[in-house]
Amino acid sequence: MTYCINPDCPQPQNPDGLDSCQTCGTTLIDRLRGRYRILEPLGQGGFGKTFLAADDDRLGTRCVIKQFSPQLKGTKGLEKAIQLFEQEAVRLHELGEHPHIPTLLAYFEQDQRLYLVQQFIEGSTLSQELNKNGPFSEQKIREVLVRLLPLLKFVHDRNVIHRDITPANIIRRNIDGRLVLIDFGIAKVLSEENASKPGTKIGTEGYAPIEQLRNGKAYPASDLYSLGATCLYLLTQVRPEDLHDPLSGKWLWRERLASHGGGISENIGQILDRMLKDLVSERYQTADEVMHDLRMALSKPAVGAAPQTSIPSRGRSIHLSAIAYPATQPPADLPSPLSAPQRVSTPPPPPSLPLSATRHSGIPKPQPRKCFYTLTGHTSWVVSLAISPDRRTLVSGSLDDRIMLWDLTTGERLGTLTGHKNSINSLAFSPDGRTLISASDDDSIKMWRLPTGEMIRSLQGHLRDVNSIAVSPDGSFFASGSEDRSIGIWRMNTGEMIHSFTGLSGMVKTVAISPNGQILASGGLNNLVKLWNLITGQPVRELAGHQNSITSIVISSDGKHLVSASKDKTIKIWEPNTGQVVQTLTGHSDIINSVAITPDSKTLISGSNDKTVKLWNLNTGDLICTLTDHSHSVNAIAMSSDGQWFASGSSDNTIKVWQTFP
Repeated sequence: MTYCINPDCPQPQNPDGLDSCQTCGTTLIDRLRGRYRILEPLGQGGFGKTFLAADDDRLGTRCVIKQFSPQLKGTKGLEKAIQLFEQEAVRLHELGEHPHIPTLLAYFEQDQRLYLVQQFIEGSTLSQELNKNGPFSEQKIREVLVRLLPLLKFVHDRNVIHRDITPANIIRRNIDGRLVLIDFGIAKVLSEENASKPGTKIGTEGYAPIEQLRNGKAYPASDLYSLGATCLYLLTQVRPEDLHDPLSGKWLWRERLASHGGGISENIGQILDRMLKDLVSERYQTADEVMHDLRMALSKPAVGAAPQTSIPSRGRSIHLSAIAYPATQPPADLPSPLSAPQRVSTPPPPPSLPLSATRHSGIPKPQPRKCFYTLTGHTSWVVSLAISPDRRTLVSGSLDDRIMLWDLTTGERLGTLTGHKNSINSLAFSPDGRTLISASDDDSIKMWRLPTGEMIRSLQGHLRDVNSIAVSPDGSFFASGSEDRSIGIWRMNTGEMIHSFTGLSGMVKTVAISPNGQILASGGLNNLVKLWNLITGQPVRELAGHQNSITSIVISSDGKHLVSASKDKTIKIWEPNTGQVVQTLTGHSDIINSVAITPDSKTLISGSNDKTVKLWNLNTGDLICTLTDHSHSVNAIAMSSDGQWFASGSSDNTIKVWQTFP
């Protein structure tokens, strides 16, 4: 079937092989620009049509083509329409770096018509999802806010206002279930000069705020209003304009929910109410402000939320389905003062380790600084490791979305935890070894009970990937760092969020806690190491000197040294009390991904994209030795509590266990 692209053609579908349209006589174009085949129409608006097409230059990959053909010839409206269409091309080009905004593929003119080609997002809009499954639960509304707010922050940070956020312009992508924001055709550039100037009165009735419909003014708060209205529609399946009483100026969505047996927790309801204020000044002004309140709200249970876990037998995989939230309210303040660290009794070391994970009969005598054995089982890169305080269990996390538990005395795999939906970025044990904490690209933190492997709870306070976990020495709380540019502080025994450090200038890639539990160190994409006082919640100082992102931070057990690794291929050793650089180590030839320090504060170990593990004298900065057994990047290093053993995880999908000293 060949499709006629004449916008005025009443019956555009034609059998293959015709030179001209059998209805309107227009010459049939087999391929736009010699490469794009029109497959079917997707929609039609005042300015033209949207088609699903195949790109024959890219093996028939599907794409979306917007044809611009307004019925406004010779008018000022035509000029405005052309301007809006060209703006969409510019906006998509500027914003297309974000994974949840369609990528602009091409923009061209053919036969006196304009065409825009963009990435095809296969999935259902939230409107379609609502019609199929009925009103959203609070849990799903939380997800919409969690996914869309960081996306709006990205858009607004680039001085763009979307101006048409509706359920029809949000697609749940089939491949990963993530939400994608589409249709930037009426996006507005925000600047100091035009922020308050009247503009085109455009938007969707019920979702656009009054300032936008009345005189075309738009602000970041205008998009937040539209997102709030979208949530109301998804909650109630009633158009927003029918949920508002114009006489009293009151929203009636709570009453609508109650009349149909629904409900919503007060903290989420208050967030929606503030997003939907009529006066711009009374709304949240930025997505960051909403995200701050949402983080605190997410540490409390959703209406109807309940934990679901399954307990496996030894050696079996664990399968989890639902997200569980803690059932208690978080305290208002940080713990003060934080308890001093408790010493964990040291058990006898495990027996000597075999040379190979695939051969367990006969235990050869360990050789100095050689790999004792290699653990295989992950199907993708190993990116996180942790060793239990009793030094008997190793846990590994991978891009294959699984956590594996290993017996360090035999190399046997004990079990697999499979509750996360994306890669496992960080792992940490509680000091008593009874709880494992994992952080993932699925935006969640999960807590597991050991040795059973039961999932205790799943924490949803972050809005993007959670990259790092650090547990306090006394085990009373832990910290998390995220790509949403925030750090969360959580109470260990309840999973409550105690505090959130927000507004950081870069994504947080790594966090560490001092031996006395009073100082938090963080690092990330702003190239800085930042120190925080955990008692007051205030920043202490910034350590500047790296020329690229910070990937890993560790603090020595005596508190005298802070070590940071970076994408700039260097390791810096700092005196944390003064912020002075003591040493800069430059032995690696590529990005350094992970660093660890022996408990005696004498030896530093680093892993790099250059496929090597290096051991350094922490006090002098001298290189002790280089280990070259991995065949790909070394992403993670974990140290045993007695310093005798350490493990390395690699993009070669393996874990290697080493003796630290000869």
